Amino acid sequence: MIEIGCFNTLKILRDTEPGLFLGDDEDNEVLLPNRYVPDKFQLDDMIEVFIYLDNDERLVAVTDKPYIKKGDFALLRCNAVNEYGAFLDWGMVKELFCPFKEQSFKMKKGGWYLVHCYLDDITDRLVASSKTNRFLDNSELSIELYDEVDLIVSHPSELGMNVIINNCHLGLIFKDAIFKDLSIGDKLKGIVKKIRPGNKIDISLQKLGYRNIEPTAKELLDLIRDHNGFLNVTDKSAPEAIMSVAQMSKKSFKKAVGALYKKRLISLKSDGIYLK
Repeated sequence: MIEIGCFNTLKILRDTEPGLFLGDDEDNEVLLPNRYVPDKFQLDDMIEVFIYLDNDERLVAVTDKPYIKKGDFALLRCNAVNEYGAFLDWGMVKELFCPFKEQSFKMKKGGWYLVHCYLDDITDRLVASSKTNRFLDNSELSIELYDEVDLIVSHPSELGMNVIINNCHLGLIFKDAIFKDLSIGDKLKGIVKKIRPGNKIDISLQKLGYRNIEPTAKELLDLIRDHNGFLNVTDKSAPEAIMSVAQMSKKSFKKAVGALYKKRLISLKSDGIYLK
């Protein structure tokens, strides 16, 4: 089966004037236009291509790598807006269309928007939507407590920052657990800190409990080395000062300091931390 909006590995069937015809095991065929044909190839070679509809609404294969594919979320730039909707740059010749009905708020040329890419069942076109929450489902969770997960920063709220978890669930990082600058579209790792009633997911950007000691201690050690062997904060410094210097909570900082001190890697003085 040749799948629109995805990378497909297909067999080179024949070389023609407009390009190479590729096929799958079900006798489906698609054209790879000349501009994408590799310099060296042989019939029956397998080639990985991306499939979508070109400007003439024809199925076409390309070797370009899009910034987003079907089922994914990504931060994309709006190139143009007309009476039907917005056109987004996704790294392809044909821009990705986002109709007005799929915009959480009206897009403007030059703006950047977090969108989901899906296949329209009626037109077979790939379409973008900035109403990302409707493509997330927490009714049945595929994650467990303390799992490490992939995150995409979605949008801020009064409680903190909403995040997309593993491309399928919605989670929240509370304000008091954010110790670095986060921007919409950022991709990072996190830990499932808590699953509340209604399958609401709390996320931590730092490993929890004993899991947090070694990685955080290493981060702090690297930071001390980067500052020529000295940091002008101690476990008695204000939480704001620790966050500014080390980008971690005072609790995590004290655990990291304790771990490094026990290993005799640092010495503690009234004016700060010294590398031994």
